[in-house]
Amino acid sequence: MERLPYIDEHSRVINADRAGTWTALLRTTCENPDDLNTLPRGFVLDDADPPHRLAAKGRHWFSRYRLTFVLDEVDPTHTRLTAISHAAFPGIHGRIYRALVIGTRMHRLVVRDMLRRISVAAGRPA
Repeated sequence: MERLPYIDEHSRVINADRAGTWTALLRTTCENPDDLNTLPRGFVLDDADPPHRLAAKGRHWFSRYRLTFVLDEVDPTHTRLTAISHAAFPGIHGRIYRALVIGTRMHRLVVRDMLRRISVAAGRPA
């Protein structure tokens, strides 16, 4: 794994055990929940340890990034899902892009919404 600078992390307690939270994570983030290689455009699988950890990475002209989901059991019916972001923004264009994505808090809103959608998906039967 390439070492990238830490950006932030956000957590949410999900009303499901770790296996149910893992399923909801895959249903929310993968085009095909049975295939970890069907992550959203811009991301590829970096590392997975089902049902404990899923890491996706990506790159484009202005940044290199990784988003890692960590699932920790709170109790038998609740899981803490944490999304940890790392990214590098090289050059002047990268600094401008970072200001637009991180500086405006857009990244924070997107990640928190993703955690909310996973929480909702955990409450729905497969």
